[in-house]
Amino acid sequence: MRVPTRGSVDNSPVSLPLIPPMLATSGTLPPVAQDTHWAYETKQDGQRAVVYLPGDGSVTLRARSGEDITAAYPELRALGSALGTLPAVLDGEILALDEQGRADFQLLQARMGLAHAPGKASRMAAEVPVHLVLFDVMHLADRPLTALPYVRRRGQLEELGLDGPYWSTPGAVVGHGREALQATRDHGLEGLVCKRLDSVYEPGVRSRAWIKIRNMHSEDVVIGGWLPGKGRLTGLPGSVLVGQRTAGRLRYVGNVGTGWSEAERTGLAALLRTAATPVCPFDPVPPVPGARWVLPRLVGEVRYSTRTRAGLLRQPSWLRLRADLAPEESAADLPDETA
Repeated sequence: MRVPTRGSVDNSPVSLPLIPPMLATSGTLPPVAQDTHWAYETKQDGQRAVVYLPGDGSVTLRARSGEDITAAYPELRALGSALGTLPAVLDGEILALDEQGRADFQLLQARMGLAHAPGKASRMAAEVPVHLVLFDVMHLADRPLTALPYVRRRGQLEELGLDGPYWSTPGAVVGHGREALQATRDHGLEGLVCKRLDSVYEPGVRSRAWIKIRNMHSEDVVIGGWLPGKGRLTGLPGSVLVGQRTAGRLRYVGNVGTGWSEAERTGLAALLRTAATPVCPFDPVPPVPGARWVLPRLVGEVRYSTRTRAGLLRQPSWLRLRADLAPEESAADLPDETA
């Protein structure tokens, strides 16, 4: 099916169907024997957005929840006229890019949540402009495309030629999954999304036809405090506050609340009780209300996705205690200042 020419649809603005985004399932690379049946796209660290272009020069952006977030990103308004009068519903991700051109979620947080503050959104657009990457098309002209296989939808999206000052359509690689995943690691990117070439678009479904692989890192940390759990975790640590040593001091790098079995959490609780101290071991003291401090003598290993610019761990989870390591062995190359 050929894509209609921009501006060739001679009708009034249409009422486009609301389409919740299809979601990926966490997993691993497809088997080598099936590699050529999959496409590979860079996993982006941003805000998911479904883009509605009714063909009247306007654009509506909706978050994964369905919330209208258009006003938060005024620099994307010009996308409304990019297809002329051709109506479309597109899938993509809104990013804020760092100086190296990589997605930086911490930068994006300054732009999120401004849908009801258009004045501030306009000011922030000048300071931290966003970029929308497009990777699917679910409706075009008067036709739903969700029942088409991914490879045909992707071809139609690329034919639209949507590349502008604040949006683009990055390419997808068919086959070569292992090389694609390694490339994301080499360039410090969040990960990879694997999409089966024959997969239909399943609105609102977390599907095995799309597999996301997050590049994770692991490092040793020192426990300097904890927060009490609630509900079934009453009396046990709900999370631990961890740090790493740099320039002779213990710097707070995050709050870890997942990764334990029930037995491990119970054992950790006993260790934390014996290490209790009224003095915070972190320098500077982190703003964590209700924290219980402990002597910094327990070392653990955690897994995380990336670091913020201040050195905090994003999406950390607990791996294990490291009884074989002394706290001084958890040194890290952290930024000069925390935020």
